Amino acid sequence: MYGSTLERASARKAQSHGLVVDWRTYLLHLDYLLILATAGLIVYGVTMVYFASRNDIDGAPLYYVRQQLIALVVGVIAAVVASLLDYDLYRRFQWLLYALAVLMVVLVLPLGQEVNGATRWIDLGFIRFQPSAAALLLVALSLGAFLSDRMEMLGAKRVTIITLILAAIPAFFIYREPDFGSAMVIVMLAIAMLYFYGTPWTHFAVLAGTAAGAFIVALKVLPLVGINLIHQYQIDRLFVFVNPGHDSSGAGYNVIQSMIAVGAGAFSGRGNAATQTTLDFLPEHHTDFIFAVISERNGFVGAAVLLVLYALFIWRALRIAVLARDMYGSILAGGIAVAMLFQVFVNIGMTIGIMPVTGIPLPFISYGGTAMIAFLIFVGLLEAIHLRATITPQPRGRLGQ
Repeated sequence: MYGSTLERASARKAQSHGLVVDWRTYLLHLDYLLILATAGLIVYGVTMVYFASRNDIDGAPLYYVRQQLIALVVGVIAAVVASLLDYDLYRRFQWLLYALAVLMVVLVLPLGQEVNGATRWIDLGFIRFQPSAAALLLVALSLGAFLSDRMEMLGAKRVTIITLILAAIPAFFIYREPDFGSAMVIVMLAIAMLYFYGTPWTHFAVLAGTAAGAFIVALKVLPLVGINLIHQYQIDRLFVFVNPGHDSSGAGYNVIQSMIAVGAGAFSGRGNAATQTTLDFLPEHHTDFIFAVISERNGFVGAAVLLVLYALFIWRALRIAVLARDMYGSILAGGIAVAMLFQVFVNIGMTIGIMPVTGIPLPFISYGGTAMIAFLIFVGLLEAIHLRATITPQPRGRLGQ
């Protein structure tokens, strides 16, 4: 009894400084299932990056794995720091974080490095930095704080509109890179946060109708007056989505090769006989289409294991959203869960032909240092929310701050 009282007092003192300094308390209250799911995804991802890229650079079979491991080390350190900090700290700097997110995606357009017709990276000399991945993290922190500070305005149209505008600004500049997939992830993050905030369903119905109308106008009406908001390659990808055989040697090539790889894996996979990757038929095999590599090499069984790990991760994130001590934690954890689910669904969907090709990476699996670090910081934030909810739980109503 006395020891329990001391532990709670120690935890409260640590919270007042924004840190968990009692290591026993820290280790006791971590969500180990979330850590297990994350570790499983990372090991799976690094392994598949190796098999996908070992023949890409002559004499350097471990090049991409080495780069991914460097990002992993940085990301794990950042995740631990994020879990130690009280996430309420970010509420105080919400507008600074948002301004930084916008600044990064604006600067990438004039300063970024163009690769395959897209300007998505800034070369810092020792590393290529992808601002859109970091912006997703900063937008999540700032939008969650914005909504949680306005619980007394729950149901107000103004809050919904402002939230969508705040998300649309960085999404627009990311779209201009062009990176439609990452732009859509930010929009989906905002919609998810509005849901966990408690936005009425009528707002979502109006939003869906408006989005459908805007898409029709952008695709059909504006081109008639010489305004093209949608790039030709994006239109080609839509045609390929409707008819995978359309332009089989051009826009449809990636999807067709991906579907061949997925089908070739059958139930148990082809192992080292996975020719779609080894003979270089499958483009972007260590990034956008790595799920096709997994399916060909490990078959249905390997794909099922991956999906189970993702399901475990998303379940724990949603559980943390329910347990959170305040609405900021709930909105933030819920937004992370849905953003993760959206990226998994779209990435896997495009490899099997049920979603248009958008370039969204597969979290923890696709090669990409900035994305790996950002995803790991998300894990650290989820652990921070879980720690504060279980160490010093307190009643939380819809108006809880």
